[in-house]
Amino acid sequence: MSEPTGKYSITMPRDIAEAARTRSGHSGLSAYVAAAVARQLERDDLNEIIAVAEAGHGPITDEEVDALRDRLHAARRAQAPGRSGAA
Repeated sequence: MSEPTGKYSITMPRDIAEAARTRSGHSGLSAYVAAAVARQLERDDLNEIIAVAEAGHGPITDEEVDALRDRLHAARRAQAPGRSGAA
């Protein structure tokens, strides 16, 4: 990490802490937890963006979500290794 770090004391359920320690590997528990918190902050930011967008344009429907998800999956399939790019 390039940012300065600080030492913090946190409390979490023992089973979650042990699972995180097991999965953290060589990078260590602190790096694993920092990455998890960073991902949660990104999700929180995205939720705020969605709330603002929906306040201005109305909520997105399940049908719109499904259609966009289908387009994303099709694009991923087209970019998959071994594909010529033609769909």
